[in-house]
Parts: sequence; structure tokens; C-alpha cells
Amino acid sequence: MLRIIAILLAAVIVGLLPPRAAHAQNAENGQKAFRQICSICHEAVAGRNRVGPSLFGVVGRKAGTVADFHYSDEMKNSGLTWDAATLDHFIAAPRTVVPGTRMAYAGLKDDAKRQDLIAYLATLH
Repeated sequence: MLRIIAILLAAVIVGLLPPRAAHAQNAENGQKAFRQICSICHEAVAGRNRVGPSLFGVVGRKAGTVADFHYSDEMKNSGLTWDAATLDHFIAAPRTVVPGTRMAYAGLKDDAKRQDLIAYLATLH
């Protein structure tokens, strides 16, 4: 029994076992996450800003460019474009990605929820 455990452990260490299955993004679950977490400050409707800017059309948009929203200088000058990878990093830890952002949310640490949320945001166009 110890020999089998040692072999499995060695296989994991050298990467012989297949990786865990990747999480399949689910926009419906992402919409639920949006309602629970994001809708406190953001709208999913074009032209409707709240405490945070509208997230309608966010995927592919340059950061700090929603009309009639007062962004921090750091966000306006970040040079970011909201693609899936950038959104993933930002939603996980906003103040780490853009120090000086006005976004008060500390970050969504759950990888699967973040991926689902990004899948939902991608539907808003």
C-alpha cells in the first residue's frame, strides 16, 4: 500500500497524471454571481451608471472609458483593455491590478465563479 502511494505521489510530482478538468464557464451561473455581487454597484444595461460604471459591453472595452462616469486617474491611465484575462485578474484583486481604483470590492477569490461571471459579462453587448 505504501508503495502505491509513493508511486502516485511521484506521478503527481513529475506531472504524469492528467490535470484536473478545467471548469466549463457557465454564463447563467455568472449572471447569478453578477446579481449577488456586482449589481450592488453596477448595471448590466447600456448607459446606466451607478456607484460603478455600467458593465454593458465591458468585454473588449478600454478601461476608464464609459461616458458620464467619474473614474480615478489611475483607472483612466491604466492602459488596460477588458479582455477575459484582464477581467479575471482585476475581479480577483482590483486594487492589486489598478492601485488607486475607486472600486471598493476586495475581490472574488473563487476561480470558478470568476470564470462564470466573465462568461456572463461577455454576453452583455
